[in-house]
Amino acid sequence: MNGETAVVTGGTEGIGRAVAREFADAGASVVLCARDADRVADAVDAIEADGGTATGIRADVRDEFDVERLMETAARFRDDGIDHVVANAGVYHGDPGETPLSGESYAAFDDHLRTNARGVFASVSEALPHLNDGARVLVPTGSVARDAEPGTGSYAVSKAAAEAVARGFAADTPHAVGCVDPGLVATDLSGSGGRDPADVAPIFRWAATDAPAAELDGSVLGLREWRSATR
Repeated sequence: MNGETAVVTGGTEGIGRAVAREFADAGASVVLCARDADRVADAVDAIEADGGTATGIRADVRDEFDVERLMETAARFRDDGIDHVVANAGVYHGDPGETPLSGESYAAFDDHLRTNARGVFASVSEALPHLNDGARVLVPTGSVARDAEPGTGSYAVSKAAAEAVARGFAADTPHAVGCVDPGLVATDLSGSGGRDPADVAPIFRWAATDAPAAELDGSVLGLREWRSATR
């Protein structure tokens, strides 16, 4: 990834922070964002302390003008634009497994969709004018997007919508747009169970660089595909 530019939304914690670090360690210039400016600065400092290159912007993916500014900033790193986008920013209102759809508030439903699905739409839409010919867009996902599980409520609905957004862009643009399912990961969104985010970040690096573009485009790549390709 030497000399390449990568954008990671929600890049200050969990999967996003781990992926931003992974990409920077591989030589990419990383542009990350989140809603909390102090956390953005901390994530950038951590990458730079390890010798990586990073820029941070306080941005909310619910605001397309914030996302537009984010992508314009990233595009300035190279004459031929952005190489990778990881549309990772997301929220979960409530505790995993304890938010049944039948008890969901309208406010939680709306913000899950606005952040987790519309945020992906905004991230890809605003990146499109700046993506180079070989660019790839990755959307983190999970099994709840496809297999109903009790208590995952409108969060699961929003992840299903995010997958649909990725498939739509895959069908309508020349760029490789796909989803990455790293399995259960220990984050603030999913809870303490699961793998460490740093342990799954290499899956995203593989999907961004070595996975066949045709296999990524419009589909979901996960642990099984990564292990099969890298063992």
